[in-house]
Amino acid sequence: MPESSRFLYVYLLVSLPYPTRHYTGITRNLASRLQSHNSGQVPHTSKFRPWKVETAVAFRSKEKAYAFEAYLKTRSGRTFARKRF
Repeated sequence: MPESSRFLYVYLLVSLPYPTRHYTGITRNLASRLQSHNSGQVPHTSKFRPWKVETAVAFRSKEKAYAFEAYLKTRSGRTFARKRF
């Protein structure tokens, strides 16, 4: 297995035309996932494309990655992300 596919990436996107619009997700292949968002294949993000990756954090642990993604989607997690990323 290639080294990069061992990681799960929790990522934060920012919309280029609407900079106040953000999206948080998780993937094993960040470049492919960004392409999916920018080609309109993701209904939730298609209206605000194109997107750029603002931040991505790599995890070896699936459990930690999903827990961090879930945290970033909470009110306190969104506040944390706005301040830090």
